[in-house]
Amino acid sequence: MKSAVETLNPTRVRLTVEVPFEELKDSLDAAYKKINQQVTVKGFRKGKIPARVIDQRFGRGAVLEEAVNDALPKFYTEAVNEAEINPLGQPEVDITELKDGETLNFTAEVDIRPAIEIPDYSGIEVTVDAVEVTDEDIEKSVEQLRERFASTNPVERAAAEGDVVTIDLEAKVDGEVLPDGVANGVSYTIGSGELLDGVDEAVTGLEAGGEATFTSQLKGGSAEGKDAEVTVKVTAVAARELPELDDDFAQLASEFDTLDELKADSRKRLENMKQYDQATQAQERVLEKLLELVEVPVPEKLLEDEVNTRKHNLEHHQLGQMGLTLDKYLEIQGKSAEEFDAETKEQAVKGIKTQFVLDELVNKEKLNVSQEELTEHLMRRAASSGMSPDQFAQAVVEGNQVPMLVGEVARGKALAVVVEAAKVTDTNGEPVDLEDEDDETETAAETVEAVVDGDADEKAEKNEA
Repeated sequence: MKSAVETLNPTRVRLTVEVPFEELKDSLDAAYKKINQQVTVKGFRKGKIPARVIDQRFGRGAVLEEAVNDALPKFYTEAVNEAEINPLGQPEVDITELKDGETLNFTAEVDIRPAIEIPDYSGIEVTVDAVEVTDEDIEKSVEQLRERFASTNPVERAAAEGDVVTIDLEAKVDGEVLPDGVANGVSYTIGSGELLDGVDEAVTGLEAGGEATFTSQLKGGSAEGKDAEVTVKVTAVAARELPELDDDFAQLASEFDTLDELKADSRKRLENMKQYDQATQAQERVLEKLLELVEVPVPEKLLEDEVNTRKHNLEHHQLGQMGLTLDKYLEIQGKSAEEFDAETKEQAVKGIKTQFVLDELVNKEKLNVSQEELTEHLMRRAASSGMSPDQFAQAVVEGNQVPMLVGEVARGKALAVVVEAAKVTDTNGEPVDLEDEDDETETAAETVEAVVDGDADEKAEKNEA
């Protein structure tokens, strides 16, 4: 077999392959055997039909087509290995010549990983938020815990903000009660904003037995988006009572004996959370700087597939679970379809570039993934998927996804190497040492996953300077 490679652009090549006909012998034999099992010819036992009879009855062309389809993947793989290229996706194959008994010639166009030159990244500098836990942060944390242990007691007075009311609801559109427009015995905290717009104003000031009518746009159900006339009746009013902030509360809500110990633990936990956020922020910003330093051409077909995948995952998985359509999501976000498409394409480009650059860094720095690192990553992925480690591991093996997990860890290690070489300071001008992070590689792997898989939007907005 002879092959040659032609570079069409930095991300696409054309392979030209010439195959001597004798190299098709095994595939021809397999083709005759397969056809033998599929057809019957009078006078011959099934599976024992001579090749010349198959040629006469069904045509030599059918045999050649079967043989070529069987052989092409093997010849294509040999040509790829000979050319030492890294193909992406499926090739576009064109048989240019097929002469029975003489030769098989074909071309295969395929996207490839572009050649990337990793520059010196030791000069990268980024600024991140300082780790600061204020007394207000501690008070807010303790207050949230206190809210969880609130009790409710019935009261005989008008409902006010913060009270828990039991209500019956009836929604009408054009004077007709909706089939799904009646709900009884609903428990609602006034001011929580968890029900229809206007319900807070309607129930505030009502005592048990009181009712009011208001107009509100329905957020779901059979008349979603329509204005409805809603009647709300209060059947009970209860006041929320918070426990006293003292040592007894600390013992009730935690393993600590005193309120001071509870507050000290809250401070420690908040510091750990902010340190984790700071590390993630540093990784995201270092990655941004690294991508700015590297010229990375992106294959058009790969980009198209990635954009379509992200749209499909958002529309049919994430939004589907929330009961939202893409149009409704865009309305909530205040984005046009064109803006959404542009953002999705931008994020897809960033994800592809991140993968290419970090994979090249893995090779350049000769980074390996240990069994311990892979196991730790598998455990975290299992936890985030809601599966047990054994179930997740089995799914990974059955789906041949082990190389994918290894790649995720390796890219995390590559990013960690760049972060360690970067100069990171906080908003107070103090240097930030991230090398003490026990799970630095795993944190970096999470950061990379978010960018590559398209889950980084919220994190990026949160950490934007």
